[in-house]
Amino acid sequence: MLRFIITPAQVEAFRIMPTTQPEQVMALARSLGVLRARDLDPLGIPRVVLARLVDQGVLVRVGRGLYTRADADVSPHHSLAQVASRVPACVVNLLSALVFHELTDELPAAVWIAVPRGHRTPTLDSPRLELTRTVPRFLELGVSRHRIEGVPVAITDPARTVADCFKYRSRVGVDVAIAALRDYDARYRGKRDALWDMAGACRVQTVLRPYLEALS
Repeated sequence: MLRFIITPAQVEAFRIMPTTQPEQVMALARSLGVLRARDLDPLGIPRVVLARLVDQGVLVRVGRGLYTRADADVSPHHSLAQVASRVPACVVNLLSALVFHELTDELPAAVWIAVPRGHRTPTLDSPRLELTRTVPRFLELGVSRHRIEGVPVAITDPARTVADCFKYRSRVGVDVAIAALRDYDARYRGKRDALWDMAGACRVQTVLRPYLEALS
C-alpha cells in the first residue's frame, strides 16, 4: 500500500541545514510539492510559520492543511496531488483516472478515489470527492504509481480504469463507460487482451463482451 511520509533521513537533513525555520519550510515545500501542516511536526517547527509565509505571499494555501510554493509549477492534475497528500491510502480511479489517461472529454466535478473498506470517510473542504470502497487487492491490481507535483499518486491504469467503468456503470453512466472503451480501443488497439483479462479480474467480462464485439 502506498504511504506518503517524511523519512528520517529527510528530517535529519532539514535539521542540520544552516537555515531559518521559514527557509526550512520553503525547502521542504520544494521537496514535497504539496506540503502538509503536520509535515512540520517532526522538525519541531511551529505551524504559525506557515501562516506567516502565506501572509508574505511566498506560500499558498491550496486546501485545509495543504500548502505549495507560490512559484511552484501547478500541473493540470493538481487536484489529484491535493487528494493524495490528504488521503495517502487512496487510489485515483474511474472518471479521474479517465481524465489522467486522456480517455474522456468529461470534466468531473469531483476527484474519484477508491479507499480500503473500513477506512474512515475522508473530510476535505476541497476538492469534492466521489468515493468507492474496496478490498485491499483491488487497491493494487492494475494500479501504477505516478508523481504529480512531487507527490506520489496511485492511479488505476487504462485497462483497469475501463473495466472499473463497466463495473460501476450505474454511477459513472453506461455512455461514459462505452466512450472510454472506444477511446481505449483506438489508442491501445494491440492491448485488448490486457483489457479482457482485467475485465475478468473485475468480473465484468459478460457485461463488456457485446460492446467489445461491436468494435471488432
